[in-house]
Amino acid sequence: VIKCKAAVAWEAGKPLSLEEVEVAPPKAHEVRIKIVATAVCHTDAYTLSGADPEGCFPVILGHEGAGIVESVGEGVTKVKPGDTVIPLYVPQCGECKFCKNPKTNLCQKIRITQGKGLMPDGTSRFTCKGKQIYHFMGTSTFSEYTVVADISVAKIDAAAPLDKVCLLGCGISTGYGAAVNTAKVEPGSTCAVFGLGGVGLAVIMGCKIAGASRIIGIDLNKDKYAKAKEFGATECISPQDFKKPIQEVLVEMTDGGVDYSFECIGNVGVMRAALEACHKGWGVSVIVGVAAAGQEISTRPFQLVTGRTWKGTAFGGWKSVDNVPKLVTDYMSKKIKVDEFVTHTLPFDKINEAFELMHAGK
Repeated sequence: VIKCKAAVAWEAGKPLSLEEVEVAPPKAHEVRIKIVATAVCHTDAYTLSGADPEGCFPVILGHEGAGIVESVGEGVTKVKPGDTVIPLYVPQCGECKFCKNPKTNLCQKIRITQGKGLMPDGTSRFTCKGKQIYHFMGTSTFSEYTVVADISVAKIDAAAPLDKVCLLGCGISTGYGAAVNTAKVEPGSTCAVFGLGGVGLAVIMGCKIAGASRIIGIDLNKDKYAKAKEFGATECISPQDFKKPIQEVLVEMTDGGVDYSFECIGNVGVMRAALEACHKGWGVSVIVGVAAAGQEISTRPFQLVTGRTWKGTAFGGWKSVDNVPKLVTDYMSKKIKVDEFVTHTLPFDKINEAFELMHAGK
């Protein structure tokens, strides 16, 4: 058993608490990882808020991390101690019907236990002050050591800077993949990206790499426009600057609508606007943001009858074990940006400040 520091969420709506936790050794087909760097994501904040119906407490959050394998359980063959890895909240077992189908990346092998905050055998590897602590998204990267299933880990280039590539564990991969895998943006196309946080910027990067000629960024926070343009946005607009709905503005700006739109916020009203901003006959809108529990999307069916397509994406459609190492290689060869997404680097004990910076849009 390893004793180390972890940021524990004891209950919903309270700040994370830095505690000494016990991390049990990995069982069969499990891997214990020394986490070197982790990022914070709105999904962590959503669960911490208490709004997530799958949220269970006390829990160690975090799902964008990178580290070094410390030890492996019986039967683990893909990684060994000393390997550099990224934990994966979307695993890839290679055996379930989802993994065998090229149309999806949503491996279901450990979905049920992962959703309950437990390891595949139905137990936890974390304890603190004599209490069992739940896992989160199969990763729990807000701990100096974590244990994950062996199908939830990608071995990456040992030379990669872990304080940067941890972002490929969720946000960057999700946005970039939404553009290149889910939408399959084509050269010369016009795109609209709603929400210019980390995921939105990654979508913009993907649209640009795919050859889009016009990329319109949409956000209420104008402080985000300069960064969006650095990533490839050709122009940025705020819905607050117009009297009419933003979808009407976009349709007018683009001679009938955009070819591809992306919702990167998790707001069902914006999801509707993103669909209705698409061009009749061929426009495709991709939902990337995760809306709160119980919310529903709506539009007039005529929007779809007249040739628009509504799609969604999880982890950018990447089959994780296969593709995360390739994304790291693409970053190392400067094909995709990663460093530019990092705005602040804080010590672990300032993790609550990281959440405050995220909520402030900084």
